[in-house]
Amino acid sequence: MNNKYILIIGILSLFWSCNSDSEKQVQNNHVEQQVVDEHGHDHEESEGALHLTKQQVESIDLQFGDFSKIKISDFVSATGTLGLPPDAYSSVSAKAEGFVTQNSSRYVEGSYIKKGAIIAQLENPVLIEKQQALMEINAELIFLEQELARQQSLLSANAGVEKNVQKLQSEVSKKRAQKLGTEKYLKYIGINTSDVLQGNFKQQIPIIAPISGYITSIEMHNGMFVKPEQQLLEIVSENHLHLELDVFEKDIANVSQHQRITYVVPALGNNIYDGEVHVIGKEFDTDNKTVRIHGHLEGKRPKFIKDLFISAKIWLNDKTVFAVPESAVVQDEGASFIYVGKEDSKADEIDFTKIMVVPGTATDGFVSVKLLDEFPAGTKIVTKGAYFVYARSKQGEKVHEH
Repeated sequence: MNNKYILIIGILSLFWSCNSDSEKQVQNNHVEQQVVDEHGHDHEESEGALHLTKQQVESIDLQFGDFSKIKISDFVSATGTLGLPPDAYSSVSAKAEGFVTQNSSRYVEGSYIKKGAIIAQLENPVLIEKQQALMEINAELIFLEQELARQQSLLSANAGVEKNVQKLQSEVSKKRAQKLGTEKYLKYIGINTSDVLQGNFKQQIPIIAPISGYITSIEMHNGMFVKPEQQLLEIVSENHLHLELDVFEKDIANVSQHQRITYVVPALGNNIYDGEVHVIGKEFDTDNKTVRIHGHLEGKRPKFIKDLFISAKIWLNDKTVFAVPESAVVQDEGASFIYVGKEDSKADEIDFTKIMVVPGTATDGFVSVKLLDEFPAGTKIVTKGAYFVYARSKQGEKVHEH
């Protein structure tokens, strides 16, 4: 009897133990399902499908809209300098050997000088000798011309010798050539030959500015002996000042003649100056991947300083582009994107999709964009509240990571 009770109690204990384990397994499965239900939604958000309830959408006054077609003035960025053509530079040198005297102290580097202004004087005893030679040649020529006239008269009267006439003609031609050459030389170095033939010799010759402009270098002083091949000054004329800009390869197709240019010279302040595209270079710089653009200056000009850096914008013709409000574009770690969703969704939640974009030029609160992802059919752009959607997506990512 006792053995039967013991057997029954053992069977009941085993049954209760199995039943308890089964209940615990069911409870564990139920808890796991709850975890999946709680976190499965956030897992979807981390994959790009973000959900917001209609109540959340209404509480933040989130708004949807479409692309806008607007006229936008785009531009191409460029850098460069204020440049000058080769004929804008003039090297000043002495026209003869000599010593510099009476060097004008009025002119220093950066001074403006007018064409024809006397910069200094040059002295050399050889200059006196050249003027003396002209007078002597002129006197000999006068004598030879008179003698030739006399011999021609004798020859006409059959009293002269033709050989003598021919010899005199040759000598007269030589003296005339010598006189012409000496006169040309004296005029070239700045001496009036009419004064010389009247006995008025000059001891000095002037060094004269050949153009009007700014002095960029001075390499002479009083008492210095100079030669014609030496550069004594450099003068730069601003009359043909222009822009020399470098445009990158990817932008050159958008640049054409007569487009407007605005530029600043950072070293001289923030003033904005105007210009116009004049010549598009034909040579490609393989090192910098740029093409040189030459532009004319318009209106007020900046102060010229050689090789000073400038920053410029070449304005393209107005064109119609697809744009969105600037508030619709979200920036995150160097990337730009917009959110789209179905505004008229009848569900309790609205799905949002992130689309990568490349923003362009902004104007009047709008920015042109280029889509990098496919635009889902039937959706509209979040034009207001995009940063709230972005913030909710970041929260979802943190929950998923946890």
